Amino acid sequence: MNAESTSPDTAVTSTPDTVPVTTLQPLTYQEVRVLGCLVEKEMTTPEYYPLTLNALVAACNQTTNREPVLKLDEDTVREALEGLKSRGYALQVTLAGARVQKYKHNLEHKLPRLEKPTLALLCVLLLRGPQTAGELRQRTERMFAFADIPAAESAIRELMTYPETPLVESIPAGGGRKTITYVHLLGGPVEMSGVASSSAGEAAVQANTDIAWRERLESEIAMLRDEVAELRRRLGSLELREAGGSFSDIGSGGSTPRSATLGGEEVTGGGFIP
Repeated sequence: MNAESTSPDTAVTSTPDTVPVTTLQPLTYQEVRVLGCLVEKEMTTPEYYPLTLNALVAACNQTTNREPVLKLDEDTVREALEGLKSRGYALQVTLAGARVQKYKHNLEHKLPRLEKPTLALLCVLLLRGPQTAGELRQRTERMFAFADIPAAESAIRELMTYPETPLVESIPAGGGRKTITYVHLLGGPVEMSGVASSSAGEAAVQANTDIAWRERLESEIAMLRDEVAELRRRLGSLELREAGGSFSDIGSGGSTPRSATLGGEEVTGGGFIP
């Protein structure tokens, strides 16, 4: 995205979408994910941009190019959009002939000095958290191809020295990190001691996601077990009828033994039925 640079004086106006960066409140973790998805889809699939709410939910929950992988529901994404819209990061648009509302980011006004290389880097940082310069160079190829790692590092420095306020910060090697990594600052200041592979916000969201996923999986497994048991019961009944016999439950309850008649002789027990 190429935008004309504006001086700090002209950036200070009364319109909400050109408020100086230094006055902006930190974004929530969900707002960061939504904003990153809007930027990514504009750069990689412009033919499908702006995005509908359903498309945005799907983008937020992608299993590729996301760290961590999330399971945000429609209400959560809608709430994040409202937060972004209220601070001028996103816009709701109505296209001629469209039956649903669509959404787009507004970074060309919010951060007007960003150009395509720096926007691509910021996008990947929003979607995948702290990364090295080499990782950023590789992961931005779909949006912008840097010639080499030094070229990526040069663009990273532009983000670190953004005139109104730094947008990216470097994290020195150490604490399990073998080289310098970089993290965006749209979610607020970064606590160096707490940076590893994910932030505290990522861990909290991921924990909730894991719990919901596990509960859903356990429920589906229980349903599958019931269905298998019913299929085995029906199969046993079918085999019994083909053998010329019949069976009935003795007593009540699913765990009671069964009696069967095979060739005129009564047999009691459940062993003959799988």
